[in-house]
Amino acid sequence: MFQNLVQQAVTYPQYSKRWLSPDSLEKEYGFSKSSQAKMRMASSNSTIPFSKINGKYIRYDRLLIDQWLEEHQVQGAF
Repeated sequence: MFQNLVQQAVTYPQYSKRWLSPDSLEKEYGFSKSSQAKMRMASSNSTIPFSKINGKYIRYDRLLIDQWLEEHQVQGAF
């Protein structure tokens, strides 16, 4: 898994910041802060990956967010 994350980091060099604040995640991915809070509290495999620093600051790893989005794609019917 770690090797895949490293490869993704090389694939997306235009992103200068790997770790995103809730504000940055909202701007770049369109998840409102209230949606982020709900997804962090979900007790299923739909829980959005995040880190909590000093029990206070929420940060999202861009690589894990991209991977999480790919894993939760919904295929439409044609």
